[in-house]
Amino acid sequence: MDESPSLLERGLSTLGIQGRDQVLETLLRYVREIEVWNPTYGLVNAAGQDLIIKHILDSLAPWRLLEELLIECDQAVAGNAAGKAGESIVGPDGPKSPERSTLTDIGTGAGLPGIPLSVIMPTRKFKLVERMGKRTTFLESQKTILSLNNVEIIEGEAERAVGPHDIVLFRAFRPFSELKLFKSIWKALKPGGALFAYKGKQFNAKLELAGMAVDPVLAAPFAQAQIQPVWVPFLEEERCVVIVRKPRL
Repeated sequence: MDESPSLLERGLSTLGIQGRDQVLETLLRYVREIEVWNPTYGLVNAAGQDLIIKHILDSLAPWRLLEELLIECDQAVAGNAAGKAGESIVGPDGPKSPERSTLTDIGTGAGLPGIPLSVIMPTRKFKLVERMGKRTTFLESQKTILSLNNVEIIEGEAERAVGPHDIVLFRAFRPFSELKLFKSIWKALKPGGALFAYKGKQFNAKLELAGMAVDPVLAAPFAQAQIQPVWVPFLEEERCVVIVRKPRL
């Protein structure tokens, strides 16, 4: 008997995710699609319960931290817009609606964490950036099958993704020590924006951050980075996220 639906449902409940019936249905369809495409496309190195725990729930586990960061970045974006000389925040029909921050998932692979997050955050716009054509084919299919109207698929290298970006997130991606890559990403990040990096052990994350001290551009903001522990339901492995904010103008 396949216990994946029950496992995912319990995981969503534990994480406090709302609208679970529709979310559960969509995520289970996504899991089935990964398992169908995986033998040919090599999307993830997991199946069944491992796929649910190590990829879907792992992607969703820090959602509250991300929501808090989104609110913070919304305020920063609004502040930057209001501060631009000559730019009106009042339209012909009254005050303009505040601009909402967009999330850019670089090196998304099978759509992780972007697709699971887009399912539980339907009012947020997501850009999924992936350099491999066969994976973008899979992602485009999922956008249609899962009716992900808040998702845009972009084929290309992460460092060439056109900015400016509000929040850049990544999971199972390259380490911060690849300075050339992260300087490009940082340059494309909006003032008041942030990096949201899924990492494993906090100790290893601290070592990565310490290595940024050699770069004159990245040293100061990365020295102020936050490391937040993350608990993934049913996973007995350490997880954390690293949040690096870009100063406002």
